[in-house]
Amino acid sequence: MPARHTPTLVTVIPSTSRRRGVPRWIRRPVGPLLLLLLWQIASWSGSTSTELLASPWTVVTTFGDLVSSGDLPKAIAVSLRRAGTGLLLGGSIGIFLALVAGLFRLGEDLIDASVQMIRTVPFVGLIPLFIIWFGIGETPKIGLVAFGVAFPLYLNTYAGIRNVDSSLVEAARTVGLSRLGLIRHVILPGALPNVLVGFRYALGIAWLALIFAEQVNANRGIGQLLNDAQEFQRTDIIVVCLVVYAFLGLTVDAFVRLLERVLLSWRPAFSGA
Repeated sequence: MPARHTPTLVTVIPSTSRRRGVPRWIRRPVGPLLLLLLWQIASWSGSTSTELLASPWTVVTTFGDLVSSGDLPKAIAVSLRRAGTGLLLGGSIGIFLALVAGLFRLGEDLIDASVQMIRTVPFVGLIPLFIIWFGIGETPKIGLVAFGVAFPLYLNTYAGIRNVDSSLVEAARTVGLSRLGLIRHVILPGALPNVLVGFRYALGIAWLALIFAEQVNANRGIGQLLNDAQEFQRTDIIVVCLVVYAFLGLTVDAFVRLLERVLLSWRPAFSGA
């Protein structure tokens, strides 16, 4: 009889090495740099009027002048204070209401329907009403930002609480975890990813609300620079202010992403192929 060959088991270890190529920190700025190059070429060739849109180099020199004069740093500080105060106020209200509505059925019955109704009101349409109520000072500007950011945090926090796996809740109750311990160790950690997503949405809406709010008789802040630039048709200053708004929004978004990596390090997630 022919001899039998014993099969040999071979342990296969998957390769963890990634394809080597251009680093991401080099690839990511390529798109914006190409747009700037095309913009500058269009300005040089005369395809775009410098009276309607200043060239990138003019914008850069204007940015340097505003920084050296101190006008831009002062304006950024004022706008950041408005956005931060509104975000803190509106975020606290939104998260508090979401906790009450998400953790308690009575709270849901009393709060959720009203919040869902009010959130459909465009916050920009509240500007005339806020001016009548609070005047034209800082209060309507902060109030508009707070109103805009409260709802994304409410919706995402509420959804995060209600989407916690029920089997985890039952397991926690089985081992004798108290209601407070259940909220602290199971429900809130399970809802945290949604809360951070809501925070990112809220930050984006905060900047959008701030832009509208600072058009209301702003005598300080980036909005004041925009209003003055519009009056004197300074497109270079307008572009500088818009770039500053975008850069500030990108910076805080990067901060939230870093916060997600730290707070959600226990949850493995797909990071792209």
